[in-house]
Amino acid sequence: MNILILGATGRVGSQIVSFALHDKHHVTVLVRTPEKFQLKNDNLTILQGNVLNKEDIVRAMHGMDVVISALNTDGTTTLSESMPLMIEAMENEGIERIITIGTAGILQSRTTPNSLRYQTSESKRRSTRAAKEHHKVYNMLKESSLEWTIVCPTYLPDGERVGNYRIERNFLPEGGAKISVPDTAEFAYKQIKASDYKKSRVGIAY
Repeated sequence: MNILILGATGRVGSQIVSFALHDKHHVTVLVRTPEKFQLKNDNLTILQGNVLNKEDIVRAMHGMDVVISALNTDGTTTLSESMPLMIEAMENEGIERIITIGTAGILQSRTTPNSLRYQTSESKRRSTRAAKEHHKVYNMLKESSLEWTIVCPTYLPDGERVGNYRIERNFLPEGGAKISVPDTAEFAYKQIKASDYKKSRVGIAY
């Protein structure tokens, strides 16, 4: 399978790259500074570019079967600015499947069902800026023709891969407080072949 991974230099993205290469998939990453990307593999193609540049996104999408975006907010609007470019390029290229890493803040609130967690006291985060960015992306994907899945981890320490965690469609598993980076990456990676959570947000926690 030809997989494009965006945000490949981040904590979750770099682990997804490792899982995909381990399974002998052809992986393409789009990074601003290729020198920082230390991994070498015959099945790995490193493209230099920026997710905010339409031409770079179009070039990276060519010939892909699936797209995984592990881009984070980093105090910027990169997420919400790059998603329209991705959606347009995918629809033009005929790529249907996209898996993104979101945040538990955009899952439904259990206490106020018509609200998202970040809009209520259920979320313990003081700042809602990152969740608002992810919310914009969620709305864009909902309106697209794509087969999307948004993996929504709660507190995300580096930790170890446990391989055993709880998942729930549209909600954070009850009492869930954390999930490690490797387990989040593994679950997101598995969605390239799974169809259980298409057009859904998925809460993930221990």
